[in-house]
Amino acid sequence: MMGRHDDRQGELLYNFKLDKFVPADHLLRHIDGLLNFDSIRSHLGPYYSHTGRPSIDPELMLRMLLVGYLYGIRSERRLCEEVQLNLAYRWFCRLSIEDKIPDHSTFSKTRHGRFRESDALRFVFEQVVERCSEERLVGGAGFAIDASVIKADANRQRALDKGEDDDWPTPKLSTRPVREYLSSLDESREPSKRISLTDPSARWTAAPGGPAFFAYSTNYLIDVEAGVIVDVEATPCYCSDEVEATKTMVERVEDRYGLKPERLIGDTAYGTAEMLSWMVDEKGIEPHVPVWDKSDGKADLFGRTDFVWDSVADRYLCPGGKELLRGRYKPRGSGITKANTVTYRASTRDCRDCALKSRCCPTIPARKIDRSIYEDARDVARQLKTTERYAQSRRDRKKVEILFGHLKRILKLDRLRLRGMSGAHDEFILAATAQNLRRMALWLSTGPPKHRRGAPA
Repeated sequence: MMGRHDDRQGELLYNFKLDKFVPADHLLRHIDGLLNFDSIRSHLGPYYSHTGRPSIDPELMLRMLLVGYLYGIRSERRLCEEVQLNLAYRWFCRLSIEDKIPDHSTFSKTRHGRFRESDALRFVFEQVVERCSEERLVGGAGFAIDASVIKADANRQRALDKGEDDDWPTPKLSTRPVREYLSSLDESREPSKRISLTDPSARWTAAPGGPAFFAYSTNYLIDVEAGVIVDVEATPCYCSDEVEATKTMVERVEDRYGLKPERLIGDTAYGTAEMLSWMVDEKGIEPHVPVWDKSDGKADLFGRTDFVWDSVADRYLCPGGKELLRGRYKPRGSGITKANTVTYRASTRDCRDCALKSRCCPTIPARKIDRSIYEDARDVARQLKTTERYAQSRRDRKKVEILFGHLKRILKLDRLRLRGMSGAHDEFILAATAQNLRRMALWLSTGPPKHRRGAPA
């Protein structure tokens, strides 16, 4: 029998508890117990005045930001609206059903003010990493490194080409991203091919097969045990900056948590001679990285691997048994080139009469080999490439790529909303914090993700 709900007379008093309306298996319930806001309040205390108009509670600010990055809510205006309407979000933010949500403009101003000055976002990120370590999600044996390109909030049309006059306004009249860029100019670096007028720190770059755009790189250093991000760094899209960021992150993790990996996994971009030397000689880390090497011979021609290195005599022996010596036509002991290599040359007479010349140096009088001053470290990487540990590392490296896919597809961070290097830093570190919280919540609630087929990152 159908009836009609009579709502003409409502209750005068309600006993409403948000806690009853949030499911026990809700993601925010699992994450709520993983954060310690007492230490965060202590960290932020010096940055808040005890006089004047009260500002937004820092705990509320952080909780709202985490909700936004956990659920891919990119707009601050929309975030405030979602917290207003969603009961689970209200519960996580410690708001009652009647509490007022901060205005989005006040929220934005606070976010870019005291929060940035205090570096609270990195403080929260490091707390989460420490908790992951306590829960044994961080092994410390193997780290993987990679970078991913994220589009900047910059119009492709509002830009200057290289060589054009950059008539920037005075610092007081400039926007924050422009002030940051002008204060960090490095005369030793060649200017970008194109410079954005709205976000000049962004790098003009292009993905293969697509149009060029302005972008930043987010650099992840992860522990391969459970795919936890142990550090994150924002850089322009320069390969050299990404490599230097790796050194910064490895040393920061060692100083902050006392963790130094036995092996570091990366792609060929991290296989430069200087980087390999830093891993092997300075840090004592196994470089599970392909060597950046262009010395292999072309088809039917001998490459460097066909020559035998004699470290005692400081020479190479060619396939025909002749020696290539250092400084053959110059005073011995001279010259390390600008590329940090030493040239070893064969005798012109030996090469001229050699039956193998057509397969060795058919277009030049004598064969030469440029040996890097870091070649010993490169040899270590080449030897590791033949081991089963290296093969496992290549499989482990996919965990970084999965995190980047999750970052762009699930968290919807394929384009930045904040400008400047500080804006990129804030967005990348918040996203990495959200990914670690999701991973830890999944691990603690249902067991290790690697034991659950198809488990999300």
